[in-house]
Amino acid sequence: MCGIVGLFLKDKSLEPRLGEMLTDMLVTMTDRGPDSAGIAIYGGSADGQAKLTIQSDQADEDFETLADDLGGILGVTITLQRKDTHAVLTLPADKVAPARAALRDLRPGLRVMSDGDTIEIYKEVGLPKDVAARFDISTMSGTHGIGHTRMATESAVTTQGAHPFSTGADQCLVHNGSLSNHNNWRRKLKREGIRIESMNDTEVGAAYLTWKMQNGASLGEALEGTLDDLDGFFTFVVGTKDGFGVVRDPIACKPAVMAETDQYVAFGSEYRALVNLPGIESARVWEPEPATVYFWSH
Repeated sequence: MCGIVGLFLKDKSLEPRLGEMLTDMLVTMTDRGPDSAGIAIYGGSADGQAKLTIQSDQADEDFETLADDLGGILGVTITLQRKDTHAVLTLPADKVAPARAALRDLRPGLRVMSDGDTIEIYKEVGLPKDVAARFDISTMSGTHGIGHTRMATESAVTTQGAHPFSTGADQCLVHNGSLSNHNNWRRKLKREGIRIESMNDTEVGAAYLTWKMQNGASLGEALEGTLDDLDGFFTFVVGTKDGFGVVRDPIACKPAVMAETDQYVAFGSEYRALVNLPGIESARVWEPEPATVYFWSH
């Protein structure tokens, strides 16, 4: 049992409140998963620049000279903005892959949470309210975001095991459920060159979508593919640079509710995650159908 939330903004005037609203939504889901939590925020971008969100258990040591050390190796200027155990590195977009490779040798203890033009992922062990406070999520702005609070059932309670999982640029996934054929897909996807770093079944779901989209599928088509190729029980909420998608397995035993107004589309594992959203009293509210893909894009 886990808790999922998602918010896709249509009204630009709400963008400064994205982090605040997502935090409130996620905190209401605490009893669905109190062991770890995470949020992905799709915020601003700069032409020609990309962002690497990184995490370290020894942040003081690892972050102190990282921007200069990595910039020296790559021959570019890199900025670092720290938030507790995480930091966002801003660097030229064409240096993301070399930066990832260099970091493995330069700071072996670092974990890359995400990369892309707009995405930032923050996740840690702990209650949602504590995780959100550590990273000042409520002050963040953006166009859309997804969040997850976890009750671990198949893997350890660690930062690496927390959601969201990101296996492609500006893409991430959160999941409530359990995939039964993830080991077979993990082997196949690794052979295809898709990056998978944990034994968590959810990361395999994210990697599957990355693989499908790298081979020309749209987000909607990739989500359709999960219905044929992934076995088990799942509700997926997915973010891309300009999109937000939802799919439930054909049995759809995991709870889900959605709401849409002229200002936003929202997702929650339960309706109480949505009750404080502006205009919710007049929203169209529905339970997403089994084996049905929903997605929106800017």
